Amino acid sequence: MIVPLAIYLHIPFCRTKCTYCAFNTYTNMDSLIEPFVDALIHEIRIGGESKPGQAVGTIFFGGGTPSLLTPEQIERILAAISTYFDVMLDAEVSLEANPNDITQEYLSELRQKGINRLSLGMQSANSSELKLFARRHDNDQTARAVSAARAAGFDSLNLDLIYGVPHQTLSGWDWSLQQMLALQPDHVSLYALGLEDGTPMQEWVAKGRLPTPDEDLAADMYELATEKLAGAAYEQYEISNWSKPGHTCRHNLQYWRNLPYAGYGPGAHGYADGVRYSTVLSPQRYIKALENVSDPSVFPHTPATHEAVVVDRSAEISETLIMGLRLTQEGINRKTFVQRFGIDLVELHQEVIEKYVNYGLLHVDTEVVRITQQGRLLSNMIFRELV
Repeated sequence: MIVPLAIYLHIPFCRTKCTYCAFNTYTNMDSLIEPFVDALIHEIRIGGESKPGQAVGTIFFGGGTPSLLTPEQIERILAAISTYFDVMLDAEVSLEANPNDITQEYLSELRQKGINRLSLGMQSANSSELKLFARRHDNDQTARAVSAARAAGFDSLNLDLIYGVPHQTLSGWDWSLQQMLALQPDHVSLYALGLEDGTPMQEWVAKGRLPTPDEDLAADMYELATEKLAGAAYEQYEISNWSKPGHTCRHNLQYWRNLPYAGYGPGAHGYADGVRYSTVLSPQRYIKALENVSDPSVFPHTPATHEAVVVDRSAEISETLIMGLRLTQEGINRKTFVQRFGIDLVELHQEVIEKYVNYGLLHVDTEVVRITQQGRLLSNMIFRELV
């Protein structure tokens, strides 16, 4: 069976940098946006010409802040993908946006250009937490953004929230959940705060200016969210993601199933044709790398590729396990695993799997291996031992 490719487009520009963010993003570079778009279209052309007839099932504009692009720039990018790849008629086309960057007029244009799924970085409903994050919106702006998205015709909308934040309380988290649920998103992503090296948040905690996040409290927050979302008829289909029926994120499912995706743009990551790779980080170097290129590339490489490794069978198995066990309902299909790797998952890791089945952290039957609800909070321990 031919598996359609997913395409991730990294838009590295932001108005301001969030205090928790370790992504490859840059501020005060508006003058580079148009040259970047030209370079991105060139990279897409090179990628598509090196893989003629490649089907594409999902497209994801991530960042950074993709909503800093104009509708015309987004239209040009989508036109390039449709020109050089075989985009499926029902392709999921997602774009991340900040609540304060968008208007109904802007969103209506995006919808007309082909964006059919919107992801808004709500992050919190509490003003003190938004200030700590250096976010530029408040809860009212999030509500207005959701209303604008609905009026513009978006019927697939995600909201992100962050928990496990210094000074965050369980009641404060409950308030954010209530406000989020009142907006009736179709999809919800909840992320535990990670203290990433090089971020202001990590530095503040290291210097004692902020308390270290309480892991036990974060676990309580996760359990509260799980309870409230189930009560609101959201199905948890991945450790950090919930959706209404028919609104799972198909693009992210491609990652969790360890299936191929191409990454274009500065600092993008990709995995296709057995190669895992990343592109150059600097927008200036990225633009330069794609100027005056005439030599053909071997897919998935492009002139912007910075690092690439061939993924051997052992690494592919490990990555498939780590990603697939994040899928709380689907898990890892044993028959599909055998077809892909020629060995049964339970046979391959019998001792470890039996141990965690006995602990009540894994469920195994004749069809699937999946993590239990109890195991979701201990998933990293299970992953480490399996790989």
